[in-house]
Amino acid sequence: MPPFHLARSLLACATLAFTLAACSPASEDATSKTLNIAFWGDNTTLVSVDPFQVYWLEHRVLLRNVAESLTDQDPATGRIIPWLASSWEVSDDALQYTFHLRQDVSFSNGERFDAQAVKNAFDSNKAFAAQLPATFGATYLAGFDHAEVVDPFTVRLVLSRPNAGFLQATSTTNLAILAPASYALSAQERSLGKIIGTGPFILEHYTPEVGARLVKRADYAWASANVKNPGAAHLDRVEISYIPEESVRNGLFLQGKADILWPRNPFSEVDLKLFQAKGATIQSRSLPGPALNLYPNTRNDRLLGDRQVRLALQKAIDRTSYAHTVYNAEFPVVTGVYDVTTPYFKPQADKLAYDPQGAERLLDAAGWSKGDDGYRHKDGKRLTLRYNLTPAESAGDVLVQDQLRKVGIDLKLNVLTRAEWVAGNASGNYDLTSTYMTRADPIILQTILDPRAASSATLATNTYEPHTLAKAQTLFDNGITATRDEQRAQAYGQLQDLLVDEASAFPLYERVWQAATAPRVKDFRWTAEGFAFLSDIQVAQP
Repeated sequence: MPPFHLARSLLACATLAFTLAACSPASEDATSKTLNIAFWGDNTTLVSVDPFQVYWLEHRVLLRNVAESLTDQDPATGRIIPWLASSWEVSDDALQYTFHLRQDVSFSNGERFDAQAVKNAFDSNKAFAAQLPATFGATYLAGFDHAEVVDPFTVRLVLSRPNAGFLQATSTTNLAILAPASYALSAQERSLGKIIGTGPFILEHYTPEVGARLVKRADYAWASANVKNPGAAHLDRVEISYIPEESVRNGLFLQGKADILWPRNPFSEVDLKLFQAKGATIQSRSLPGPALNLYPNTRNDRLLGDRQVRLALQKAIDRTSYAHTVYNAEFPVVTGVYDVTTPYFKPQADKLAYDPQGAERLLDAAGWSKGDDGYRHKDGKRLTLRYNLTPAESAGDVLVQDQLRKVGIDLKLNVLTRAEWVAGNASGNYDLTSTYMTRADPIILQTILDPRAASSATLATNTYEPHTLAKAQTLFDNGITATRDEQRAQAYGQLQDLLVDEASAFPLYERVWQAATAPRVKDFRWTAEGFAFLSDIQVAQP
């Protein structure tokens, strides 16, 4: 490690001493089993660890181990399995979900987990969503009308309209059940860590942009079948720190001050080799939901309103080169508009094959001719596309810019602040933009590409030509109202075909989340959402 990186890492250890317990080992019991996790930076615009409000991936890792859900999702098959509910029935019209609850569960403050607690959680979340419809959890609650207590350990959740993703939603962190005492507090208090769950850990404290501490719950005994350890956690505590600077995070890990290095972006090939040389294991899983896609603006006489130009752009992107150049030779090449861990994923590898000659032919046919400068021109205008991105351009962005230049497309990388990026999407002031959400159900794409549900209706509308928008919305409706798996598979398969065939989405790469675990860390396993059950993890004593 370069000396200046080492110095910065040592400084970080000093300043983060109260969140990285390993920086002050003398303060710990010698027999205490502590896991130190170094995450990427905290969310500075929407600070919240309340399950219903949260969307930050790192917060959801924390929450998965504090607050539990009615169901869970098998990470290998996508199948919904029991958790706090031991069984359930769904009515033929898919409007009533009756859950039979476990009777041996309690919240960490001693309150009983029962049907009334579930009703309280869902009713409280519905009221919050009515006040703030843009809350991330509101999309998971779509169609929910009310909850009925059938008996002390049976609860019925009633929808006003079908939502084929609702059962999966009950498995997520966003619809995790908190104790009634938590909902007696304000949303702001919950956001800052006043949450009480049924999980194997208790959130002792959360300090925004600094860190959090989880402590073991000794009487825990109702794990999901996804968890290997059915009882209390092997760990006594988990120390979480948020460290935005890569060199500082890496330095702490290499010095043994962090047991799990968990950044947002995948590791470079250089870092992979460095960590593996130190005995680290690289844990990898594609995050469910859409891949990292670029979305076009086809409206208001924008250049990408021409389908031939869009199809040319689709062919001009070399996705294999992207994966292997930006990341490493083993990094998976994106093959569709969803990541492969998303239920009903349909591969589109053939349609996404690199074909620069085909791109050139399409641009020629569309009337765009190459000039002496190497770029395409038509009616005295250069074929220039403006790509809005935040917070900074990446090596991958520059690579795509170079790939498009080879067929004569001038891609301008327009780096914006987060606020400017949001405003640009809302006003349609772009040719290309990108965004993503994470959820292990294809319904999540509606929050990006269906104007009726999207966080940015303008972005969703602009993605399609008018006739394509109508087709996409029909397929979204078919997917959300389906009552059988084969119906959902057909609807979402056709939707994926449509998005690629019309070049309404340009997949760039699989959103692979990676963590490096130190040699002393054993039994790290991914959840379906791309998180981890920390109660399974064991650490060897130093």
